Amino acid sequence: MRIDAHHHLWDLSAVHYPWLMAKGVERFFGDPAPIQRNYLLDEFRRDAAGFDGSVHIQVGAEDGWDEAAWIQAVAEANPDWPMVQVAFCDLTADDLSAQLDRLQTLSTLRGVRQIVGRAPSEDAQSGTNALLGDPRFAAGLREVGRRGLSFDLQLIPDLYDSMARVLEAAPDTPIALCHAGSPIDRSAEGLRDWAERLRVLSALPQITCKLSGLGMFDHNWTPDSIHPIVDTLLDQFGPDCVMFGSNFPVDSLYSNYSDLRSAFQKLVPSAMHAAVFGGTAKRFYSF
Repeated sequence: MRIDAHHHLWDLSAVHYPWLMAKGVERFFGDPAPIQRNYLLDEFRRDAAGFDGSVHIQVGAEDGWDEAAWIQAVAEANPDWPMVQVAFCDLTADDLSAQLDRLQTLSTLRGVRQIVGRAPSEDAQSGTNALLGDPRFAAGLREVGRRGLSFDLQLIPDLYDSMARVLEAAPDTPIALCHAGSPIDRSAEGLRDWAERLRVLSALPQITCKLSGLGMFDHNWTPDSIHPIVDTLLDQFGPDCVMFGSNFPVDSLYSNYSDLRSAFQKLVPSAMHAAVFGGTAKRFYSF
């Protein structure tokens, strides 16, 4: 089974996404104007031709429950396409237990995500880095694991050390590290620094890493420019803890799906394809 472990869908008439509808606002990943339109399952399935199922990741809806319920409805309406989801949940909320209880009524739910870090400029405004010093966040991570759920982790290299200390206190919570840990600096020196910093996370047994979102910080990426990232992930995590995700439609800003898939298939040794392009995600997200 070939699985895309990280993508998004949106119907702008069904769910409100403030960030997506903001006009003329440049984001850390670039200009979102070309994707300020509906992106539905039929289009994604055409893009992801050759794959057999997918993992939908929350993407900043105004109301996380509305998004999660809509994805549940989409999955139920398309039983020939196995799709599970990672929904938004505020792990610092006073009603965390009630939020998780509600989310766990959805058969598609496998985990939750609350973004810790996107990019320095946006993090300075959002204040999400402060989650790492919040005891409620650490307790929430433990509660997620206790319930048999996973946590999708998005953060930047400067936060790895602090995050590792938090995760050491939540050893039973499976973690999916989004977008290779967001290696922002793509210079040779920057990638060496990222790879060294990454070891504090790759040493933790509960972490699986996503080979995804590499275009967000390198809009003109080539197979050669992302080769060191692929090699580092496979070396530090091993193929059984690495899974491919397209990050579509966000990464459609920088390439089409076919070129993205082809690049990763060439860079990942063929003996590792079964794990990276399906097996790891199938196990991690319990398809």
